[in-house]
Amino acid sequence: MKIFKPIVFMVVMFLSVTISFGVHGQSPVKRMSPDALVKDLYKQHDRKHSPFFQTRSRALLYKYFEKSLADLIWKDAVTSRGEVGVIDGDPLYNAQDMEIKNFVINSPTYEAGKARVNVSFENLGQKKSIVFVLANGRSGWRIRDIDYGESGTLAGWFKKTP
Repeated sequence: MKIFKPIVFMVVMFLSVTISFGVHGQSPVKRMSPDALVKDLYKQHDRKHSPFFQTRSRALLYKYFEKSLADLIWKDAVTSRGEVGVIDGDPLYNAQDMEIKNFVINSPTYEAGKARVNVSFENLGQKKSIVFVLANGRSGWRIRDIDYGESGTLAGWFKKTP
């Protein structure tokens, strides 16, 4: 029994270090909550570092979006070459002209392994609501789609375009 306790202690310590620093000795990845990820996306977007129309870093898209949606956004940015592509306005406000007021990112709701984050604001005097649908994967929460209500969804816009 005296030998068993130190072995158990060593195994527990090894596992906790492995879990804390990752299998490959990397620092642990900071996982954001769904609403924190959406907030960070808006923050980057407002700083003119938006991942949507840039063609320098696909990794920037993967930080926020699931791979399949990120790849569609990347392809649109690359193939449109600065012209209007599938995304023909600002996808975070679903508008081409903006005068944003009363901007609120609400707490997420969870259902069936997904999260929904409602963002509401006024644009040019009209109340708007956008819902981000997120899925939790190996690298944390990522945006699976953006639901614009009557205007459809971001993923749906790509399906409509040949």
